[in-house]
Amino acid sequence: MAEIRPVAIDAFRYRIPRDEALGMRTDVVVYASAALMHHIRKDQSLAQAMNVATLPGIVGSSLAMPDIHQGYGFPIGGVAALDTEHGVVSPGGVGFDINCGVRLVRSTLTEDQVRPRIKELVDQIFRDVPCGTGREGRVEIKPAQLEDVLRQGARWMVANGYGDERDAAFAEAGGALDSARPAKVSERAKERGGPQLGTLGSGNHFLEVQYVEEVHDAAAARAMRIETGQVVVLIHSGSRGLGHQVCTDYVALMNQVMPRYGISLPDRQLACAPARSQEGEAYLGAMAAAANFAWANRQAILHFLRGAFRRVFGAAARLELIYDVCHNIAKRETYTVDGRKREVLVHRKGATRAFPPGHREIPADYRSIGQPVFVPGSMGTASWVLVGQQGALDETFGSVCHGAGRLMSRTAVRKGKDARHEQRKLEEQGIFVRSESRDGILEELPEAYKDVDEVIEVVHCAGLARKVARLRPMGVIKG
Repeated sequence: MAEIRPVAIDAFRYRIPRDEALGMRTDVVVYASAALMHHIRKDQSLAQAMNVATLPGIVGSSLAMPDIHQGYGFPIGGVAALDTEHGVVSPGGVGFDINCGVRLVRSTLTEDQVRPRIKELVDQIFRDVPCGTGREGRVEIKPAQLEDVLRQGARWMVANGYGDERDAAFAEAGGALDSARPAKVSERAKERGGPQLGTLGSGNHFLEVQYVEEVHDAAAARAMRIETGQVVVLIHSGSRGLGHQVCTDYVALMNQVMPRYGISLPDRQLACAPARSQEGEAYLGAMAAAANFAWANRQAILHFLRGAFRRVFGAAARLELIYDVCHNIAKRETYTVDGRKREVLVHRKGATRAFPPGHREIPADYRSIGQPVFVPGSMGTASWVLVGQQGALDETFGSVCHGAGRLMSRTAVRKGKDARHEQRKLEEQGIFVRSESRDGILEELPEAYKDVDEVIEVVHCAGLARKVARLRPMGVIKG
């Protein structure tokens, strides 16, 4: 492929025109500043976004968020809408960690109260919330109960004593997709995932104790009941081995059946099937079940987190869920495209839903401000709270970025570094870290990621989401 030369639309948008010779059915629109585009062009993510533009039934542009980086088939930070009647569904457009997502929890404590005991708190959370590759959780369920979890998600956890009544209501989709079909999840996936319920996992998954450093939108912050100096907790985890196996199973199946449907693509990692086909419907049912498992998983983590806070600070330390939103999902949604309403299957891979004020899918408490959006940076920098804006509905199928976006590979960032030394450097900044492994620290160092503040500036200035608050880490738990 020739060198890719995105054309600037304005200071925060670039376009890669449709190239019929490459099989592209539409163009690519990238949301980025000039500085971010300099980094983005260094990997294959733009080429991957162009490949996404070849998918049958794509509606609108192939979209790239400012945190875009190279992924499996689809770029991470990619969004694509496919026609539900004549388009396809691609497991690579969701990813291996189905419904990887974040939930933000507010506390009744302040930074001044927590900082003197942050090491004690982090150690307690590390004991109470299992993390790391393959770790088993503290939620013991029977096979029949796992079927219920796959159907009911966070709702099952709350009904069985792992949460408060209001928790499920403050999660995207109420903490469960009704389209789940547990029968389409393989026994191997259930065997892998069942014992992992209530575990954080490894890689870029984390739990961070943070404080509100700055408030940029006082009205939105009041609606979420957060204020400067308040301690909050950000939980980032997904569907663990169950979701990974679902993706593995269906990528293999769709690679087998694509010739039957006459589908030819430039990258086998884009394996897909018509959304209305037997295979497409089976994947969507299994994906929804895995998504429900992820919501249940984050709910269980919150339950154990509450216990850790009580052990350290007593009964007065209360935690309330602000919101839970996923960033690896495919969902049927309706948008106005070219002047008419169309139902599309929105693939968000490393992209967060960001609906504007008034949208009926936003909890009533937040409907006047827009859907809460949480964008983690890195364990040494900051995270952001945003709210969705009308621009996202008009331009990006209600989507924004999900993080800072990787800048260095895991191998590159580890090279020549010592985990203990890096841990001490973070502690000098007031950030106490506990990790199950050396690599858990080294692979997620701040220099591995783009500048999260610049990423946020793009989506804010492009009118996709509005800044509400900047959060700073105090304690980090990693796999």
